[in-house]
Amino acid sequence: MDFELRRAREKLEREQRERKAKAKLKLEKEKKAKQEAIRQREAIEAAQIARRLDAAEAQAKANQQMEEDLLVGRGVMFSRILEAVPYQANGDKIKLPPSCFTELSEQGAFDKGPLHFSLSVIVQEDLAETKDSEKQNYRTTHAGVLEFTADEGSVGLPPHVWSNLFPAETSRLPMVEVRYVWLPKGTYAKLQPDEFGFSDIPNHKAVLETSLRQHATLSQGDVLRVSHGALAYNLRVLELKPSSSVSVLETDIEADIIGSDSNVEKANHHVLRPLMFGKAESGAVEEGNYIYYKFVLDDSTWTRISSGDAKIEINIEPQTQDGDSDLYVSKHPLLFPTRHQHGWSSHDVGSKVLILSSKDLSLGPGTYSIGLYGFKGKTKFQVSVDVQENSKTKVGQQAASSSSSVDAGTTECRNCKHYIPSRTIVLHEAYCSRHNIICQHADCGVVLRIEDAKNHVHCEKCGNAFQGGEIKKHMKVFHEPLQCPCGIVLEKEQMVKHQSSDCHLRLITCRFCGDMVQAGTSAADARDRLRGFSEHESLCGSRTAPCDSCGRSVMLKDMDIHQIAVHQKN
Repeated sequence: MDFELRRAREKLEREQRERKAKAKLKLEKEKKAKQEAIRQREAIEAAQIARRLDAAEAQAKANQQMEEDLLVGRGVMFSRILEAVPYQANGDKIKLPPSCFTELSEQGAFDKGPLHFSLSVIVQEDLAETKDSEKQNYRTTHAGVLEFTADEGSVGLPPHVWSNLFPAETSRLPMVEVRYVWLPKGTYAKLQPDEFGFSDIPNHKAVLETSLRQHATLSQGDVLRVSHGALAYNLRVLELKPSSSVSVLETDIEADIIGSDSNVEKANHHVLRPLMFGKAESGAVEEGNYIYYKFVLDDSTWTRISSGDAKIEINIEPQTQDGDSDLYVSKHPLLFPTRHQHGWSSHDVGSKVLILSSKDLSLGPGTYSIGLYGFKGKTKFQVSVDVQENSKTKVGQQAASSSSSVDAGTTECRNCKHYIPSRTIVLHEAYCSRHNIICQHADCGVVLRIEDAKNHVHCEKCGNAFQGGEIKKHMKVFHEPLQCPCGIVLEKEQMVKHQSSDCHLRLITCRFCGDMVQAGTSAADARDRLRGFSEHESLCGSRTAPCDSCGRSVMLKDMDIHQIAVHQKN
């Protein structure tokens, strides 16, 4: 009986423990479920709060961007993402679709002055093949607008804008964000040429001003391409005031051009190496190439030359025997003399000496260029420019002495035609007839040693006399036909005259902008033709500028007439 009671009590106790354990486990599960529900509810609430914060932040950014766009655009908000398409034109004027005209017009953008736009490249981040180096080549620039004739969804970019947006080639479809902005008028610009030689251009700041007339904006970091005749220079914009992007329309900008960091030898076009009077410089020129130097004739030196006391001597001494070169000299604004265009030249074989004196009407104070052309082989040389004093001997005394010697019993030699004292004329003629001979060519009459006569030849075309080794070069230089870019074919002397005064493709310096432009045809206006204006000068002179005396806006080509007629200034 006790055994059964004990078994029953143990069983009861065991069941009670099991019920307590199950109850405890159930409580723990319920507690964990409540905690998990609380965590999930908190996570949901946190996610909802984060979404609300992100939405609020995005809305704030959108509002801020809208406010900035309105501020930058002065009440005009315009932004489009368009496909970039290149087209050929000068300057920085882009082409936009007609729908942009409508949108801008509705917001009154045309009433706020010239239109300016910020252009930024859109990098498509979702394309895995986009390279980091390619992304770094994309940048932002600014531009004006030329017309609203582009296809819908595209924007036409001229080379200046394209090269500044895409410094490196891009292999994908470029997308550009075009945003309307207001830009302040520029007051100062610091530029640096990428290459050596831009400062050699006469009045190079006027040339820069001419180039800027084709632009509406400038942005810091942009590369501005400036052309002067056949030359082209890239100028990097280092600094602008009053902001990093400015408008250059109807404003005067103070331009500060600093020297280039590049080496003269690494320039990809001709440069002018400076020469000092009396100091020789060594160099070498390959066949068919040019090398150039420059020297300055100041006012004090010109005073000595114009008075007849001195002369300029340009000396070329070859250092090699197998090469030969030609010498060409020009006065600025012709920077680089060539076989076709030059002021003075020398084609002697070997050493060359070119004398410039006051007898040359085109000589005067200024800067001169020396061009050495490799005629044959590689020529090493030394070039020098010096001011030589003229002899002080009086010519009148020499003439009187010569006249008195003729009158004092002299006889003309029948062979050499020189006047010889009568007492020795027989011996002289006997000796002269055995050793000397007179050139029989018309208008020559040079007395030559018999052994040198074979080396004395005349050109069949022009009749000039040369040494035997020089005639071949003379025929090639002076009588080989040359073709002008305008199509006409002439010999050297006629070609130099043609390109200096007749060719419509020749480069001339505009008297209004200072740039070197093609002469072109005559002016369309009859009055401008009578005043000798070229086609470019007729158009360039139509620009207006304020008169220094009265402030009235007067056309540049009429400014001299205005000064005489209104202000009685000669």
